[in-house]
Amino acid sequence: MKKAVIYARFSCSNQTEQSIEGQIRVCKEYAQRNDIVILNEYIDRAKSGTNDSRPSFQKMIKDSQEQDWDYILVYKLDRFSRDKYDSAHYKHLLKDKNIRVISATENIPDTPESIIFESVLEGFAQYYSAELSQKVKRGLKESYIKGNFTGGFQLFGYDVVDHKNVINEFEANIVREIFTKFSKGFTVKEIADNLVTRDIKTKRGNTYNDKTIFKMLGNEKYIGKVTHQGEVFLNVYPRIIDDNLWNTVSKIRERNRITRGENVVVYGYILYKKVYCGYCKRAMIGGYSLSKSKRKYGYYACRR
Repeated sequence: MKKAVIYARFSCSNQTEQSIEGQIRVCKEYAQRNDIVILNEYIDRAKSGTNDSRPSFQKMIKDSQEQDWDYILVYKLDRFSRDKYDSAHYKHLLKDKNIRVISATENIPDTPESIIFESVLEGFAQYYSAELSQKVKRGLKESYIKGNFTGGFQLFGYDVVDHKNVINEFEANIVREIFTKFSKGFTVKEIADNLVTRDIKTKRGNTYNDKTIFKMLGNEKYIGKVTHQGEVFLNVYPRIIDDNLWNTVSKIRERNRITRGENVVVYGYILYKKVYCGYCKRAMIGGYSLSKSKRKYGYYACRR
């Protein structure tokens, strides 16, 4: 009796766990009709088939080099890969171990003609992915041209009315407060802690933290700017933050990035974060070397 594993995958949030269950059910039915024993299941959720950056897929390929299988069962060949070059590469690895990839729903004969048939199916799968990606990008651009909300979670500071982003005045005032406080020297943690104390939540109803604040401070939508594929749209989000405040905050964020330490406590270097490299503008860090007599000599150097 032949042995096989099942590989199942769905690629986006529009699909659900039911998609995985359906794929596995069909593969098991195929195995039962063809006297194949299923040894294991490998599942990737919300992972695109246009690349091979899929944890379970990579584990399956690794396991295939060490374990004794005859087949990898998939619902359709595009579950294995939507990139014909990746598909050819991994099928070659599997072929060295005498393992075939079998589609449970596409009737591909075990003959020389199957090579052409599989290539056609894989070519169509890659074409479909490329065409879908192009349509999505084109659809987004059209929505941005019209100044429409493009879906997903709403940004704090705005509501959606008739497919348009409109300013939520209460939330917008909180946004302005966050930017203003940061521009006056408050840390992101201090700002977040204050919002927690006042029981002000994010748009999703979560508690504010320093990461949330830091992300907000770098969101260009607050100055009414959306960048899509290198093109800037100024009609999607009404401006909440003026240019002067945005530029002040941006300079502070950049300065903090340059002077940020490396999670190392430094003792004895009184010029730490006071002297900077003349080339990269980053704060220089302290170090020391030992002479032959074991005497320490301190110095400052660029961290690059």
